[in-house]
Amino acid sequence: MSALNYSHLRYFWAVAHDGNLTRTAARLNVTQSVLSVQIRKLEERLGHALFERRGRQLHLTEVGRITLDHADAIFATGEELLGTLRDAGASRRALRVGAQATLSRNFQMEFLQPVLGRPDIELIVRSGQPGELLASLQSLSLDIVLINQPPARDALTPFVSHRLAERAVSLIGTPKRFRKPCSLAERLQKHPVILPTRETSIRTGFDALVDRLGVRPHIVAEVDDMAMMRLLAREDIGLAVLPAIVVKDEIGAGTLVEGDPLKGITEAFYAVTMDRRYPNPLLRELIQHERTLSRQNERAPHGAGQERGR
Repeated sequence: MSALNYSHLRYFWAVAHDGNLTRTAARLNVTQSVLSVQIRKLEERLGHALFERRGRQLHLTEVGRITLDHADAIFATGEELLGTLRDAGASRRALRVGAQATLSRNFQMEFLQPVLGRPDIELIVRSGQPGELLASLQSLSLDIVLINQPPARDALTPFVSHRLAERAVSLIGTPKRFRKPCSLAERLQKHPVILPTRETSIRTGFDALVDRLGVRPHIVAEVDDMAMMRLLAREDIGLAVLPAIVVKDEIGAGTLVEGDPLKGITEAFYAVTMDRRYPNPLLRELIQHERTLSRQNERAPHGAGQERGR
């Protein structure tokens, strides 16, 4: 059996992504007949048709879709190899990090601390929604993605989720809101609250908590961004339901305080990587650093752990 001709595969790959023979021929500076011959030879080698024509458009057959998936992986691996070897010979290494737009900036800084300011590292940080960041990770445009919910993993998307830390959630507010001692239920009845939106794990836990307590708090704001929740708490419009790390600077300055802990409610932080042959060597260092900090926090006495989290 003859070996697969990767030149034929690359021509197919280009046409499959363009969906148009004329456009691909112009881009590659070849004739349409050359492209057609190359694809026909690949089809003969595979024993299956790869395209079907509908009007002027080419559409992948089922075998064509399978072939494209493999071609994507093959040519992405080639680009990965070139990038790895290029970076290995360079004086500076690139680290490309994607971070969920709503993720705590303080946690991001903590995670990246081992590489901040290093002259041998070029740090590139992109913020966005989980879906687009994971797509960039899959296309090898990013080395790692920081999110608070692990993605699904299957044979076609070999994501590796590293659970880095889990931070307790508390009521956060200005000092005056905690001057009078009272029970958690009473405080939630007396003060308006600032909550994350309903699709978050924190909100799910909070809704279950107030149901157990039998209280109906006044929700003054529902926000999908921890940074905005932090600002609203500073403006004293209510008590924010947050991990203390989000407002560690304000707690240190005394403008906000960590009040009642919300038992059983936590925020998890994940680092997602791809199962790659040539992973960025900096990733292991960063993940190990954050896990070490997390273990230290778990072993610390309650007060010391809270202080560190701030």
